[in-house]
Amino acid sequence: MEKIWLKNWPEGVSTTLQYRLGKKPLHEYVKQNAKDTPHRTAYIYYGRQITCLEVEENSQKLANYLLEKGVKKGDRIGLFMQNCPQYIFSHYAIQKIGAIVCPLNPMYKASELEYLLNEMEAKAVISAQELYPNLEQIRAKVSTLEFIFTTNYADFLPSQPSLPIPDELKLTKVTPEGTLDLTKVFTRELKDYKNHQVNVSDDVGLMVFTSGTTGRPKGAMLTYENALFKTAASVHAQIVDDNDTWLAVMPLCHIAGMVMGVNIPVYTNTPCVLLTRFEPEATIQAIEKYKVTTWYSIAPINAGLLTYPGIQERDLSSLKINLATSFGIPVTEELSNKWKALTNGCLMFEAAYGLSETHTCDTFMPADKVVFGSCGIPTFETDIRILDLSTKEELPPGETGEITIKNPGVFKGYWKRPDATSETLKDGWVHTGDIGCISEEGYLYFKGRVKEMIKSSGYSVFPEDVEALLMEHPSIAQVAVIGVPDETRGETVKAFVVLKPDAVGSISEAEVVNWAKNHMAAYKYPRYVEFRDSLPATGAGKVLRRLLKEEKTTESKHA
Repeated sequence: MEKIWLKNWPEGVSTTLQYRLGKKPLHEYVKQNAKDTPHRTAYIYYGRQITCLEVEENSQKLANYLLEKGVKKGDRIGLFMQNCPQYIFSHYAIQKIGAIVCPLNPMYKASELEYLLNEMEAKAVISAQELYPNLEQIRAKVSTLEFIFTTNYADFLPSQPSLPIPDELKLTKVTPEGTLDLTKVFTRELKDYKNHQVNVSDDVGLMVFTSGTTGRPKGAMLTYENALFKTAASVHAQIVDDNDTWLAVMPLCHIAGMVMGVNIPVYTNTPCVLLTRFEPEATIQAIEKYKVTTWYSIAPINAGLLTYPGIQERDLSSLKINLATSFGIPVTEELSNKWKALTNGCLMFEAAYGLSETHTCDTFMPADKVVFGSCGIPTFETDIRILDLSTKEELPPGETGEITIKNPGVFKGYWKRPDATSETLKDGWVHTGDIGCISEEGYLYFKGRVKEMIKSSGYSVFPEDVEALLMEHPSIAQVAVIGVPDETRGETVKAFVVLKPDAVGSISEAEVVNWAKNHMAAYKYPRYVEFRDSLPATGAGKVLRRLLKEEKTTESKHA
């Protein structure tokens, strides 16, 4: 397709991407920042100001220690923490020695961790103290797991926090038996640098789990260049300058939260206010106190803050740009205008379209040419084609089909899944399984999903993953999972369950929901369970979720 979107490229933004410090891994940016501006504030954590030099030295101390523990280039290390400085240090420490960062959602329960750690063949995990009990239950079932670090978030709090802190930061420090205290590593003397050289274009530095088009989560292998490219593209598309201050409240374990909270502050060498998680009062105070200029959020957060008690008397006028994502509710012009009025001028618009396999942010919204309802235009060095679902031929503007993407952010493939890789990655193009179209003006519109992934509260939920977890229930013989519309979550999970004969009449649907609540992350467990005598299936026995989905859609239309 002709790059028709270039006619709407923002004024003052070059169409050629130039990297601030050149084409090299972001951990080299960490090192250069420490050399150029050692005392500049890199992160602010509830009042604790962490300098560029501290980020470099703490990540290097951990890198050295990991080498002493036998971690080699290419080894996979899980990060199982909420947002905290330790997450930042660990991310860059792992990449300094050529090992691979594997983010783990802090909402995961034991069964989910067991699957993922075995799938990635994890050598080590760095865990928050309060999350360790989930790991303790299954660590013996992961044969590759050699050691676990634990850390207490409060280890990096100031003596007098400047913002309200969540309960996790009030826990008394404990180092569970059989784990290593991560914070002790940061008190070690920094003697030397023993890093591995990495190939920025070819070496994998990050593995994020995604369903791709089908199945339980698979590890998408992302290179150092993938991360650098998408970070730089995101920054230069919005004309960030040295006077900007970022706010990171979205989970760093998610690819979008990682770009905004882990990568961009390092790439730009501008300060970032880091919160362990979103809480309204802490977020408002952070914007007021530290004069935050740029923030990434999801639409429900903004909608909620608009009705927060006393919000009209608060000073959010430092905000210039609020990149937001439509999760649960869309980023509409009405919502944007209300936010602009509250903040005295902050521009709020859809952040981007992207997926894990492309390190997200494949599009961006031109700040001077916002089109609500769209995902913006393709970013630097990006081609997007819309393919006919049947013929796979490229469609002209305005026609709806499968979104395919090609740019320097495209992943290398799925970890040890060549068949799944060949289904998704073809001649450098990612076949997303998403439905959309490109307008005559070059804006991408997302229409839905070919694949059966459920998007609940902004999280990706994979039906086969939930089904596998539900099958661990002793009373369940068969199960199928679909997404159903939900006004607050966008979609929520519904499970169709066939009970074992001896369980019929002895267990209720509500009891299955409660069991799932205790065995799965909060965004993932089914809110609805329906018992069935059987499930629709092919002659080969494969359950046809599509028929269940169509059935529920028909019921909704006739309700």
